[in-house]
Amino acid sequence: MPIETIVGTTLAGYTVRGKVGEGGTSTVFRADHSQHGTVALKVLREKLQHDKTAVARFLREAQFGARVQHPNIIRTLDYGQSDGDRYYLAIEWASGEILDKHAERSGPLPSKEVADIMKQICGAVQAAHDAGIVHRDLKPENVMYDPATHHVKLLDFGIAADTDAAPDQRLTRAGFFVGTLMYVAPEALSGELVGPAADQYSLATIAYFLLTGVLPYSGKSPRELFSQLLTQPPTSISKAKPGLTFSPQIETVIMKALSKQPGDRYGSVTEFSNAFAAAALAAPAASAPEPDSAAKSGIFGKVKGLFGR
Repeated sequence: MPIETIVGTTLAGYTVRGKVGEGGTSTVFRADHSQHGTVALKVLREKLQHDKTAVARFLREAQFGARVQHPNIIRTLDYGQSDGDRYYLAIEWASGEILDKHAERSGPLPSKEVADIMKQICGAVQAAHDAGIVHRDLKPENVMYDPATHHVKLLDFGIAADTDAAPDQRLTRAGFFVGTLMYVAPEALSGELVGPAADQYSLATIAYFLLTGVLPYSGKSPRELFSQLLTQPPTSISKAKPGLTFSPQIETVIMKALSKQPGDRYGSVTEFSNAFAAAALAAPAASAPEPDSAAKSGIFGKVKGLFGR
């Protein structure tokens, strides 16, 4: 039975109003609940209901979301298995839009706006790190942003990892990296369990994208990008796009956090966030380039689909 047929029905006490999105493992619906009000209800795809790894990953996302409480993390309200054997996860309904969409429509963004966005995301990620959780899939598509209130909410702990987990508790096979290639740290490509520094690298890549509208590496295919991540330095942010320049302070902070070696980055996500905020406050506004034809035609958005997890 197609999962869309649950629209208009009640699942585990949630009245399903409509479908709002879907990913590789689950479909997201808007639903109403007598206690929680309007929620986003994630439901595991029917074909995965009996896949032990998929179920374990889905439940782990729910458990991690419940374990980390922070104003900039989407709250986990409820999760479990319905009477109809569907696994579900209810999370708070957040206003705004996916950060990726805001950046594509309004970017490149001013450095002070980026600093405010990054401070909120970094605060959420640091809270996860303090709880022993590495997110591993930080990217603009996993952040909700409300332009009216400038408030940020971090989403999706679906492939997060517990830094204290024993090797036999891992859900990712050794030698296979997880995450989104455009935002993943070089050390993650080996498939080994990464630490908090990998999340910092992803955060720096997000900041780079918000500031410039492009990414630190220009690979046009997964193979080319994979090679560049391992063998080449990232493009200097001041050379990312013709006509767009940044202060030496911003250049230094971003490029340090994009260091290939984890030990060469900042000591924590908070340290990176504070350094970036100080650089943004001290820096003059960057000059904005004319929109290029590739950006206007949406080519970048089409290419991004090649690199998602």
